[in-house]
Amino acid sequence: MTKVTGIRQPKNMKEIRVLVVDDSSFMRKVIGDILDEVPGISVVARARDGIDGLAKVESLRPDVITLDVEMPRKNGIDTLREIMDRFPTPVIMVSSLTQSGATITMQALSMGAVDFVAKPSGTISLNMREVGDELRQKVLAAAYAKSVLPGKPFPLKARDPESVRPSVSRGIIKPPMPGSRPKLVCIASSTGGPQALQRMLTALPGDFPLPIVIAQHMPKGFTASFASRLDDLCSIDVKEGAEGIRLRPGLAVIAPGGYHMVIRGGPKDMTIGLSDSPPVLSVKPSANVLFSSVADAIGGDVVAVILTGMGRDGTDGAQVLSSKGAYVFGEAPETCVVYGMPRSAMEAGVINEQLPLHDMAGALNRFVREKR
Repeated sequence: MTKVTGIRQPKNMKEIRVLVVDDSSFMRKVIGDILDEVPGISVVARARDGIDGLAKVESLRPDVITLDVEMPRKNGIDTLREIMDRFPTPVIMVSSLTQSGATITMQALSMGAVDFVAKPSGTISLNMREVGDELRQKVLAAAYAKSVLPGKPFPLKARDPESVRPSVSRGIIKPPMPGSRPKLVCIASSTGGPQALQRMLTALPGDFPLPIVIAQHMPKGFTASFASRLDDLCSIDVKEGAEGIRLRPGLAVIAPGGYHMVIRGGPKDMTIGLSDSPPVLSVKPSANVLFSSVADAIGGDVVAVILTGMGRDGTDGAQVLSSKGAYVFGEAPETCVVYGMPRSAMEAGVINEQLPLHDMAGALNRFVREKR
């Protein structure tokens, strides 16, 4: 049996019942076999397309669904829409590494899918086990996740009580150090992050006075579509990171999937750099790498934000920034899809202010303008 790390599983957690939906019989088998190897996960059924999947969702009421994006008769988007409307359930999209697959996947995340896994070599991936650990971790995280859709809560039966408990500390936890004038905003996010970033960035005004850099855990081939989608929706400009991009007020840059993004130059001449060094804490891009590079380039004149996500990426980098005087916001548990990364930062004592997502953009905008 396979042990999955990076997720806090309650000792008495009920079995996680998973439905696998894919039009390929081979993919249904390999995805099911990957998940059945994990203690506490049981694949209760496999469905050949969206119509078959919806019938099995209605009869079996699984805890988590893995859903292929491209299927005949009823595709993944139409199936997801009906699932979220009729049987709100945590869904992990399984997508091919194509431009159209990336675009559809970003749409699925905005519709309420918890996360996605990219098939490494197309619709029928003989090497699907290369992303087996990622798939298992994301299914476990989805079992504990909260819905991002108002009025569409997920079932509670498999959820980690620690991930949904009311916030103990909310609002200002420790005041900022005196004298800091922020020159940059840096953001970390993972599971649930695409929806959280969309909600946060679309709420910022077009004249936001600082540049923004973002490490969202996402594989190669998807961040370009994500950045393009946000750029269409936001008043600020949003780009995928590339070597040499010059930072300016009102520009948000998202680390490209499969690369670490770093900041080069000084406070008056900040540019983007990319690194192909190994993953850190199993993620690439890494918020720790981004935050540490920010601390090296401009010190503590920074505002950091740690949003929803599993694991502890961002904590070490936020500790470095905080030691130099940076102000750190953390997303409160009541709005996190998975309260992992912000919780880790809270436990490390680096969060200055913890807020629900719907208050984050306003608080960030006020803080930055008051400090300037």
